[in-house]
Amino acid sequence: MDAFAKPKLDDVAREAGVSTATVSRCLNEPGKVTAATRDRVMRAVEALGYTPNFGGKALASQKTSTVGAVLPTLDNAIFARGLQSFQETLSAAGVTLLVASSGYDADREDEQIRALIGRGADGILLIGTARRPAAYEFLKRARTPYVIAWSIGEAGETSVGFDNVGAAREMARRVIAEGHRRIAMISGITHMNDRAAGRVEGVCQALREAGIETADLVVDEVRYAFDEAGEALERLMSRNDPPTAIICGNDVLGVGAIARAKQLGLVVPSDLSITGFDDIDIASIVEPGLTTVHVPHRRMGTAAAETLLALIDGRPVSETVLLETTICDRGSLGPAPAGNRPRP
Repeated sequence: MDAFAKPKLDDVAREAGVSTATVSRCLNEPGKVTAATRDRVMRAVEALGYTPNFGGKALASQKTSTVGAVLPTLDNAIFARGLQSFQETLSAAGVTLLVASSGYDADREDEQIRALIGRGADGILLIGTARRPAAYEFLKRARTPYVIAWSIGEAGETSVGFDNVGAAREMARRVIAEGHRRIAMISGITHMNDRAAGRVEGVCQALREAGIETADLVVDEVRYAFDEAGEALERLMSRNDPPTAIICGNDVLGVGAIARAKQLGLVVPSDLSITGFDDIDIASIVEPGLTTVHVPHRRMGTAAAETLLALIDGRPVSETVLLETTICDRGSLGPAPAGNRPRP
């Protein structure tokens, strides 16, 4: 059997030792089946990862030409470019994209994955690696191919992404090279977000390399929102030893921090340096321009779609497509203020 051939009604019937008619009754009219039979059928359904394929029942190929994507959020532009190129590539292949949002909630993501497969999705795009093992197990039982994007997965997981740890480490090295030693972070919530957690780890690695105590790094975790970034900046700058540089976990946080710094009368970067991550459009519009990590979102979206289509068709793919990031210097990062630089 093809590794990604979806389990059928016949497979459930064979697993449960009943007829296909009995399986159908259990799923559609459970009250007409004894409790013992119903339990046996539902155990088989769970074991095989079977879901009724609403869109594909009439198709002999068991394919619906639809692909699902479960995004952590639709609230901001973090995923916009990548998803756009992902959809464009699918559309060129005659495939429709169904999009769901989990709100960074593991239960909701599990529900969305099941719902998309139940609607007949031939494959699934997942963002990052932070999720319950049961989600991967279900996808494998359901024989539904999936691709992880925005991160690099573990061995055995197909992924198209970049090194969040390495990119954040390189940005922190740039900050340290400008003489900054009092460094803080405004990070996204790291729970259920391996990208945010990886960026914090990357900064910590750079600090350790420079002989700076990571215990001195203050990390303020907030939702990806301009106002919350501004509030975090105020908290950081009200400390007895305020930072001279703030590394932000993405550009939304970076722009929100710059805006609040201006309101407080701080000059960026003379009084305070601020950096971002992602290089979304707003990073080049804010004044001063946000020095940030450029992520090749469009190339990532295209490569993720091409990889997922190949998996669906049973063609060989590279387990990992690692994309390079670069740093865009735009002006929000400058030398540490006089008196705050390390002695030569």
